[in-house]
Amino acid sequence: MIELSPLRKAIKCLDDSLKIVHNPEFISNLDLAVKDLLKAGVIQNFKVTYELCWKFMKRYLEINIGSQYIDGIHRKELYRLAAEHHLIKEVEAWFDYNKARNLTSHTYREEYANDVFQSAEKFLTDAGFLLSALEARND
Repeated sequence: MIELSPLRKAIKCLDDSLKIVHNPEFISNLDLAVKDLLKAGVIQNFKVTYELCWKFMKRYLEINIGSQYIDGIHRKELYRLAAEHHLIKEVEAWFDYNKARNLTSHTYREEYANDVFQSAEKFLTDAGFLLSALEARND
């Protein structure tokens, strides 16, 4: 059995941070510096949640198909295997999340920050799907 509470918590934090930045009543009264800080929080929550997601995918696959098939594979191959085992829906989306994750160290550039922020919004749904799939198979 895999302990999924860290992944649950990370997804909840990402969800909460997105709800805050999308709350017009709350956000409209804030100055730009605070809005940027909240956006940075979403990006950080995305980064943490993404890291946990691929690690939980890897752990599940190691347990269920064997570590000899997982050790040393590239992230793209991991996502393909995860899709084959119905842990994720769209492999290409996860390739994009990986690119966005790699941009998180460059979010001092506004266009990168905006790209990662937009990825975080779509990612939340896919991370939730992964969590549900893991919970359904976690015995």
